[in-house]
Amino acid sequence: MTDMQHFSSDGVDIAFIDAAPAMALPGNPAVVLIHGFASNVKANWINTSWVRTLTEAGYRVLAFDNRGHGASAKLYDIADYGAPLMAEDARRLLDHVGLRSAHIIGYSMGARIGAFLMLNHPERVLSATFGGLGINMVRGMTGRGDSIAEALEAPHLDAVTDPGGRVFRAFAEQTGSDLRALAACMRSARAPITAEALAQVRVPVLVAVGTEDVIAGPAAELAQIIPGARFADIPGRDHMKAVGDKAFKTAVVEFLGGL
Repeated sequence: MTDMQHFSSDGVDIAFIDAAPAMALPGNPAVVLIHGFASNVKANWINTSWVRTLTEAGYRVLAFDNRGHGASAKLYDIADYGAPLMAEDARRLLDHVGLRSAHIIGYSMGARIGAFLMLNHPERVLSATFGGLGINMVRGMTGRGDSIAEALEAPHLDAVTDPGGRVFRAFAEQTGSDLRALAACMRSARAPITAEALAQVRVPVLVAVGTEDVIAGPAAELAQIIPGARFADIPGRDHMKAVGDKAFKTAVVEFLGGL
């Protein structure tokens, strides 16, 4: 496993890895991986073989633990979270390692974060892959955030009755997460991403969602909003299992290789 490094993102300690390609492609392209809620670099990208897949394909891979997650700083004020703010951590990581731009791959919450990086700093994004988040990037998931936060704040898993909340509470325990920090992250302001904003995007985009994913919304519907965007269905996979699927990796490598 690549050793974790750390940098300060406007005073917030962020842990990251920087993995060299097995054999660099022309131009030494880099990919930034942004994990989902309650996950971390190891669970989302290393254990699923994403880092190995991308480095073997010739890409330098940067992946960081989002604030409140993994080995990064744990913050308990909801004002310290939100996708636009967390997107600045990704931008500052690029600054820290001296990269002008990179390909961005985000999963679930990481896709929202990647979308704000793309919208607010398009010059820093060579392409964007939104995994585990389809049309609900625009529609949102009204009310679900509160139930997940309440599940994280419950005294123990058995006290959680909401099915969706139970899934995320169990996953947070599995990843050894700080439940209080995650609850603050989930309760933070959810800045909207509008269809009008996505219609102005000129960055190449791939949307990939499991066909059994009831959280993300269909990939094709989001891709239709974004000019030139492609989509890939990940057959037979739900939200939790799609992230490591071989079909997802194949679609991304083919997408990047065709740019």
